[in-house]
Amino acid sequence: MSRKSAVRAPRLQLDIVDRARPRTSVAFVRRVVKAALAFGKRSDMPVALLLTNDAEIARLHARHLGDATPTDVMSFAVDGQAEIVVSVTTARRVAKQHGHALRAEVALYIVHGLLHVIGFDDVAPRARTRMRNAERVVMRELGLDVAPVDA
Repeated sequence: MSRKSAVRAPRLQLDIVDRARPRTSVAFVRRVVKAALAFGKRSDMPVALLLTNDAEIARLHARHLGDATPTDVMSFAVDGQAEIVVSVTTARRVAKQHGHALRAEVALYIVHGLLHVIGFDDVAPRARTRMRNAERVVMRELGLDVAPVDA
């Protein structure tokens, strides 16, 4: 008689710093990160996430990319880890403009940032289409419907 060994899903390695108002549910963020990593077949990738405001993301944007303006999301691959910075201030403004929930916009920025680190790009038209399709698939899986990042 043989035993089947259980295959365990990798444990999510996620560090969250939430300096934004309102706070984003940790359980929700975990679900979003898991879905994006699973889509990219990188469930084992550690993720560090900073949820912040426009002022802080503008400082980071200037320091790392030479542009002192606020942006929606920044992402970096550092030593095999994804480092994602999300402006909840921008997410709140865009969500209001598009008439959807703040948490859906925050989720989209997290998904977008993780897809970049996993290897998706949105510079060339074909690559952008591929990335937007990936965003839609992950967001649909999460039961969230929002416009793509640059729509």
